Amino acid sequence: MTKPGLIRRERFLIIALLVAVAAYAGEHEILAAGRAPTLIAAFGIVATIILASTRVAHHAELLAIKVGDPYGTMILTLSAVLVEVVVLAIMMQGEASPTLVRDTIYAAVMLDINGIIGLAALLGGLRHGEQPYNDDSSRTYSVMILTAMGISMIVPEFVPRESWQLYSAFTICAMIALYTLFLRLQVGQHSYFFSYAYPRAGRGDPQAHAEGDDGPALPSILVILAGVVLIGALAEVMSATLTTGLQGTGAPPALMAVIVAAISAAPEILTAMRAALANRMQPVVNIAMGASLSTVILTVPVMETIALYTGQPFIMAMTPVQTVMVAITLIVAAINLNDGMTNAIEGMTHFILFATFLMLTLIGI
Repeated sequence: MTKPGLIRRERFLIIALLVAVAAYAGEHEILAAGRAPTLIAAFGIVATIILASTRVAHHAELLAIKVGDPYGTMILTLSAVLVEVVVLAIMMQGEASPTLVRDTIYAAVMLDINGIIGLAALLGGLRHGEQPYNDDSSRTYSVMILTAMGISMIVPEFVPRESWQLYSAFTICAMIALYTLFLRLQVGQHSYFFSYAYPRAGRGDPQAHAEGDDGPALPSILVILAGVVLIGALAEVMSATLTTGLQGTGAPPALMAVIVAAISAAPEILTAMRAALANRMQPVVNIAMGASLSTVILTVPVMETIALYTGQPFIMAMTPVQTVMVAITLIVAAINLNDGMTNAIEGMTHFILFATFLMLTLIGI
């Protein structure tokens, strides 16, 4: 690959680097410029982070092509969760809300299951009718998500405050144990749960396949690492500018959480839509359900460890409205994703649930 070609291909990361340098150099001036300029700068940084995350996801996809499923989907979801954890960890160092972690995980689950699966099944169903996938994967993901969210985000409501450290330590161990066994089964004796033999050869972006098949893995790994570092740097300025810009605006309290969830999910949405329109629903299920599971089961232990280290607990117990929405979502997913076929009607039910989540967020509940 020529140097100009490399620069053109990685222009989003170069833009992110330039924005990061400019943001750090002018952070104090931006914060002192007033609400409107601060908000414009904040959402500009959010857009830059999304651009950088698309390159991280692209190189994760190249690695995924090399190793194939289920390893490929695992790389894609882990890269997205890594971005989310880095952004959350950076933001929690400031004056972030103690519910930010909880609200971000909740928003990510709503976006992944209802947003991604809903839109993908709707659009794919309108184009192709019923779309097949391996229903073993959806059942496995669903029960893991329900268990992980129950342990980490429902039970804490009943844990006395004086016992939060003990229960946080237990939660960390439980999440690690669940994910360790899940990974062992996903890449071992139950790996066939997460794959589906499609009769047609066309699988995604031909250019991506060509890059993934012919190029070495090391450049992609280095780009992923560099991208995550850049995203972390940008997230620090984003946190300060968003917090300052939103003060006194009456913005919904959970808006910050939705932004963080959307940053990590943006590349996944593009990948899932391409797969659904290509009549490949298995990657959609793996990405959406796998990202939801990874968000809960990996973000919780990392953030709980930070809480134990700092001695400041986060509020992890979901509100009654959040608990009801998660329950409805998982029940609908269990019904819709139980027969190995999706259609536009099933997609619409999830998409309406996603729209309900957005409406509840806008009205502040």
